Amino acid sequence: MVELFAAAGTALWLGLLTSISPCPMATNIAAVSYIGRTVDAPSRVVWTGVLYALGRMLAYVAVGALLVFSLLSAPVVSHALQKYMIRALGPFLVLAGILLLEWIPLRLPQFSVGEGAQARIGRWGAIGGAVLGFLFALTFCPVSAALFFGSLLPLAVESRSAVLLPSLYGLGTAIPVIGFAVVIATGVASVGRLFDRIGRIERVARIATGIVFLAVGAWFTLKYTVGLL
Repeated sequence: MVELFAAAGTALWLGLLTSISPCPMATNIAAVSYIGRTVDAPSRVVWTGVLYALGRMLAYVAVGALLVFSLLSAPVVSHALQKYMIRALGPFLVLAGILLLEWIPLRLPQFSVGEGAQARIGRWGAIGGAVLGFLFALTFCPVSAALFFGSLLPLAVESRSAVLLPSLYGLGTAIPVIGFAVVIATGVASVGRLFDRIGRIERVARIATGIVFLAVGAWFTLKYTVGLL
């Protein structure tokens, strides 16, 4: 039970860290601002932000649950994971820590939604927010890819949690999005300064998380992979 609570807290933190990373955060603000122009009431801007966040959550849950459930449902693969996953978790965490610290540059193929498609989705109002949230969540930046594929998925497989941990990760990604929707709806002019402050917080949080991942990954590697401890 303690391990599950620790895994749940880690999944929530990874989602929050993903959402305040520069690339996803910039996309989140742009999307909510864009859709917010098409509505005529602050409450609808907030509602659009909520649906946008739910769309992102659904995408992460769908991808995470599909991958984890597929791995766990195959008997041969499931048996191998039960036997070897604890040994592989340490190297996974070390690699994720290295990527978070940006010691190794990572280039990913980019998926994007064209301006024409965004315009059509924007005319859908609040529902368009959910669609954009789902689509933009699939645009993985290096940091978000490291957090999702390098940290969350191994943790979910190790915990045998195909739904709970991806759901908490998605919830973590939604929290700042809803906050920015409220800021935009209230017409606060200092969104740029707020974004800069979050950027500085993100850098500190990302570096701290990377160091923790390196330390924990090194310990797991020495204890379970190499067997020196």
